[in-house]
Amino acid sequence: MIKLVFEINPAAIILALITFLSTLLGGFIVLKYRKNLSIIFAFAAGSIVTVALMEILPESLEIANKSGIPVKYIMIFVVLSFLFFIILEKYFSAHPIKGIVSEGHVMGPIGAGSLILLSLLDGLTMGIAFQVRFSIGIVVALSIIIHDLPDGINTVVLMLKNEQSEKKAMLFLFVDGLAPLLGVLLTSVIIFPINALAILLAVFAGEFIYVGAASLLPESQVHSIPKIAVATTLGFLFIFMITSFL
Repeated sequence: MIKLVFEINPAAIILALITFLSTLLGGFIVLKYRKNLSIIFAFAAGSIVTVALMEILPESLEIANKSGIPVKYIMIFVVLSFLFFIILEKYFSAHPIKGIVSEGHVMGPIGAGSLILLSLLDGLTMGIAFQVRFSIGIVVALSIIIHDLPDGINTVVLMLKNEQSEKKAMLFLFVDGLAPLLGVLLTSVIIFPINALAILLAVFAGEFIYVGAASLLPESQVHSIPKIAVATTLGFLFIFMITSFL
């Protein structure tokens, strides 16, 4: 049941703005080192799969447990999401849409758009955490600020990897950076039912596993060099360290 509230937390707003800067920084890193995109793809593959398995999916299962949703249902949504995006990409690859092909693959905006929605959920999580207790809000906000750096990287990588223009990549990056702030502002007005978040996070987990393991990683492995394996491992370790200590 949706509950209306009318309270703005200045600390949450300030930290959401810092999250915005963190996201932009991640995107600018990709643009500056664009010649090394194969290595960036590998890093993004390692990080995005690790985010799915160590952050998004556990959060979905925890919310589901509190909401009385069976674990089996969550895993079904993960698998269905994975299969859906396989079919979606294969369909658009075989049946390109007129007017879209010349501007890049449709999976770029779809993947980056999902990152934006996840960033919106980050903002919702941040705002709700501050409603529970100030100290919890601070810890959650710091975690989001750190992991939004690879979110910015992944947003731009997904756009560029799917042959979208740099201008469009920057637009999605900017919206991705603003999404947590919007999420915080939404929690200043309403509180959403958590059972819906469990399903949505499961869908994101399935998509991110697909994007990382079935899309980005094969792209990077075209170049058989040790740096690719190292970059993938570093992507995993980067997220692993964040989720382990924050």
